[in-house]
Amino acid sequence: MSIFFILIPAITLLIIYMPKIISLYRLANLYNKRTIARNFINIDKIFKNISPLIPASDEPYIFEKKEFELPEKYIFDGEELDLKMGIKHFHTDGLIILHQNKMLFEQYWNGNTKDTKHICFSVSKSYLSALIGIAINEGLIESVYDKVSKYLHDFTGTAYEDVKIKNLLQMSSGIKFNEEYNDFKSDINKFSRATASGKSFRDFAKGLKKERKQGTFNHYVSIDSQVLAMILESVTYMPIREYLYKKIWSKIGTESDAFYITDRPGFDMALGGLNAVLRDYAKFGQLYLNKGSWFGEQIIPESWVNKSHTPDAPHLMPDAGELSSNEWGYGYQWWVPGDPMTDFTAHGIFNQFIYVNPISNVVIAKTSSNHRFRSEREYSKACHLAIFRSIVKHINDNYQ
Repeated sequence: MSIFFILIPAITLLIIYMPKIISLYRLANLYNKRTIARNFINIDKIFKNISPLIPASDEPYIFEKKEFELPEKYIFDGEELDLKMGIKHFHTDGLIILHQNKMLFEQYWNGNTKDTKHICFSVSKSYLSALIGIAINEGLIESVYDKVSKYLHDFTGTAYEDVKIKNLLQMSSGIKFNEEYNDFKSDINKFSRATASGKSFRDFAKGLKKERKQGTFNHYVSIDSQVLAMILESVTYMPIREYLYKKIWSKIGTESDAFYITDRPGFDMALGGLNAVLRDYAKFGQLYLNKGSWFGEQIIPESWVNKSHTPDAPHLMPDAGELSSNEWGYGYQWWVPGDPMTDFTAHGIFNQFIYVNPISNVVIAKTSSNHRFRSEREYSKACHLAIFRSIVKHINDNYQ
C-alpha cells in the first residue's frame, strides 16, 4: 500500500482532533505552576465553549488617580510581615485600590495589563447575587422564600425540588457536595470533568443528593449558584450575560467587554466563569460600596446590598463552629470575614478578590494565579484579609 494512502487519513485525523487534543492538554495543565498566569488570561483559548462578548459601556468611567504608596508591612497572627513579599508570594496578577472614588494604586504582573481579561472564578457568584436582587425588585422572582421547583419544573423529584432561593443564596441548601479541589474524586472536580466532556450544568445539578436539612448549615456548594442562574434565566427569558449587560455592565462605566465560560448548550457558568479586566471588577466593588448606586442611579436595591453582606442566622456567622464548614461568615453570595463585621468580600479560588470596606470608603480588586492555593487555601485567604486591612489602616492614617 502506498505511503500516500496511509498519510492522508492520518493527517486528516490529526487536523480534526488536534484542536481537541490541545484543548484537553491545556485543561489538564490549567493550574500548572509554569503556565497558570498565562492560562488565567487566555481562558477563551483554552475552553471550547465561550459566550458571546458582553459589550463595554458606551460611556466608560475612568477613575481619577491619586498619589499613593503601599504600606511596607502587614500584620498577620501577631507578626509583622513584608507586604510586597506577600503580594509576590501569592502570585498577584493585578491590584487596584480605590479610596473615596479615586484610584490610589494600579499595578500588574505576570503578563497582565489593564486590558487583559482575567477569570475571576467564584467572584462571579457575587455578580449573580446582584442580578437576583434586581430580578426580585422587578417582580420577576416573587420571594427569596420561593422553592426551586416553582421556577424550574424539571427539578421536581430532584434534591433541589424544595430548596428555597434564600438557602441557595446563603450556601445552606443541604445538598451533599465536596468542593475540595485537591481531591480528584470531589464533586467539584467531577463537575469540571463532566462539563468538559459535554454534560450540561442542568443535568449535573439534577444528579446531586441531599445531605442535611436546608437552612441549618453553611456549606459551600458552587452548583447552588448555578441553580440560581437557571432560575434567573427562566424568569428573564435571556442568558445571564444579557441580563448582566442590561442591568449592571452597561450602567457602571465598564471599560472593556467580558465573557463567560459556558456549557455545551451555551448556558453561562455563573458559578465561576466570568472573565473581565481588573478595572471593571473594581467598579463592581465601588457599586457595592455605594450601596448599589452609581452616580445617582440606584442599580441594585440598597436593601439587597445590605442583606448581601449581613449574615442573618447562627450558621452564617463568622466562626460558626459546628454549624459551618467555613471560617468566614456568609451573606447573599458575599463573604463576611468578621472581627469586625464591617467589611466584606467576593472571593474566587486562586485568590481573586473584590474587597469592600464601607467604613473607610475603600475597595480593593485583586486577580491572582496562586498555584499554591489548593495547599494553602485558608492560610492564603486569611493573609489576604490581613493585607487588605493593613492597606485600609495605612490609608486611614495617611490619606484622609
